[in-house]
Amino acid sequence: MLATLRLALNLLIIVVNTLVHAIPLLLLAMVKLLVPIRAFRNWMSKVLVLIAEDWIRVNSTLVTLVAGLSLQVEGLEGLKREGWYLVICNHQSWADIPVLQKVFNRRIPFLKFFLKRELIWVPVLGLAWWALDFPFMNRYSKELLKKHPELRGKDTEATRKACEKYRHLPVSVMNFVEGTRFTREKHDRRGSPYQHLLVPRSGGIALVLDAMGSMLNAIVDVTLIYPNGSPGMFDLLSGRARKVKVHIDVVPIPASLLGGDYENDKDFRIRFQAWLNARWAIKDARIAAG
Repeated sequence: MLATLRLALNLLIIVVNTLVHAIPLLLLAMVKLLVPIRAFRNWMSKVLVLIAEDWIRVNSTLVTLVAGLSLQVEGLEGLKREGWYLVICNHQSWADIPVLQKVFNRRIPFLKFFLKRELIWVPVLGLAWWALDFPFMNRYSKELLKKHPELRGKDTEATRKACEKYRHLPVSVMNFVEGTRFTREKHDRRGSPYQHLLVPRSGGIALVLDAMGSMLNAIVDVTLIYPNGSPGMFDLLSGRARKVKVHIDVVPIPASLLGGDYENDKDFRIRFQAWLNARWAIKDARIAAG
C-alpha cells in the first residue's frame, strides 16, 4: 500500500514538474529557432540548460526524499562543470538515466546523447532536443554503404560538424556502449565473456572521439551496481529500489585512440576494441565484488 502511494505521489509530482519546466523551455526554444544569431543562440543554450537542470534537480530530490533512494557514489573528485567529457556506462535498468542525472547534475555539463537525425522531427521533443544542443547524427549501415560507397565517411563528417558548437559550450556526451539493457537472456544469446555485462560496442565512441577528441578533457567511465537486482522505473519511483552503487573512473584519453580510421584501419579498430574490452573487464570485476 505504501509503495503504491509513493508511486502515485511521485508520478503526480513528475507530471507537474515536467509541465512547469517544459512550457518555458519550449517557448524559449521557439525564440532560439527564430533568431539565427550564433552569439544569441549560444546564450540561449545556457539558459535552456539551466531550466533542464532545474527540472532534473526537482526529480532527483523527489527520488531521494519520497522514494527513499540511497546512492553510494565514488570517484566524483576532479570533475568540473566547465569541462568536456565523454561519459560511458553499463546499462542495467530503465532507472539508469535518472540515477546518472542525479549523480552528475550541475557537477559536470548537462548530459547529452547522440540521436538519430530522424528524431529531430519528433513533435515537441525534437524541438527540445535541438534547443538543448543534443547532437544529431547520421549512421549508415554496412549494407547501405555497399550500395552507395560515396556515403562512406559522411557520418563522421556530419558528426564532426554537429560537435563544432561544443568548442564554446562545455558538454558531457553520454553513451551506453552495450547498446541495450543487460538481461541474462541477451548475455547468453550473445555469448558475452563477462559475468555481469554485455559485450561493449566501440564504433559509437570511436566516432565521438574522432569528431571531438581534441575538445575532450577525459573519459568518465561509470559503473552502476544494483545490489538488490536491476529495478524498473516503477520500482525506483515506488521506493522498492533503495540502494545503488555508482563507481566513477576519470580516464585520460589514450593518444593511441585518437586520429585513427576506425572504419577502414583494421589494426586501429582492434586496438580500440581491446582498450574498451579491458575497461569492461575492470567493470565486470567491480560488479562481481559488489
